[in-house]
Amino acid sequence: MITLKGAAVSAKIKEQVEGLLNGVQGQIPKLAIVRVGEQPDDLSYERGALKKMEAFGLKAESFAFAADISDEAFKQEFARINDNPEIDGILLLRPLPKQIKETDIERMIDPGKDLDGISPVNIAKVFAGDDSGFAPCTAEAVVEVLKANEIQMTGKRVTIVGRSMVVGRPLSMLLLKENATVTICHTRTENLKETCRHGEILVAAAGRAKMLDSSYVGKDAIVIDVGINVDENGKLCGDMDFDTLEGTASMATPVPGGVGAVTTAVLAKHLVTAALAR
Repeated sequence: MITLKGAAVSAKIKEQVEGLLNGVQGQIPKLAIVRVGEQPDDLSYERGALKKMEAFGLKAESFAFAADISDEAFKQEFARINDNPEIDGILLLRPLPKQIKETDIERMIDPGKDLDGISPVNIAKVFAGDDSGFAPCTAEAVVEVLKANEIQMTGKRVTIVGRSMVVGRPLSMLLLKENATVTICHTRTENLKETCRHGEILVAAAGRAKMLDSSYVGKDAIVIDVGINVDENGKLCGDMDFDTLEGTASMATPVPGGVGAVTTAVLAKHLVTAALAR
């Protein structure tokens, strides 16, 4: 089995970012990372994003708020970040605590700064096949991994486990644009294992640690794991039980070191694109 590492894909995207930076005319684009609470997966993503921005020669600042912040107080703080002319792009770590109405924040965010495709404007553009909007970074990262490794998508059967607006649904649109034949599964899918095994490419995006193993994977299928979870030992892991895949999958992304590294590279690319547009 070939392990599809994210570092090489990230390096290719870095070259694209360096080319785009030439058009920013000396100003360094700045990212705002907005986090509420201290969920382990959020903290991991934040660390990775900060490290990536620095490596790509970009600025980033974290805005962290207590998990019990009120809806009204958070909206006031978010509005200040959203309206700050020195900030070119925003990454909002989700899900937000229950007391905050997330749909209100999605409507508030400036679509031009919405680097992770959460605003209704950008979501609509993704579903319409309009490249002028920002797609969710993780969904776009999956396509980048496949392209960078010269994995054909046209005509291929792709099964996605997960139907969230963060990955599953927008990713299905991006893959359809690449002429793949897409099946979306979820926890209520009947005969889930059998459906997954039909996929020539299997994308694990369920958000549950090691939910899937080799019994869900067809012979020589390509497995893309977008999960970022913390297991019972406090270690990062994906939605796939990676150790079971040898001998079944032909290629697979690891966690950590796979799609996550590409996701933050896509975020950097979106940041520079947003700065250029502004």
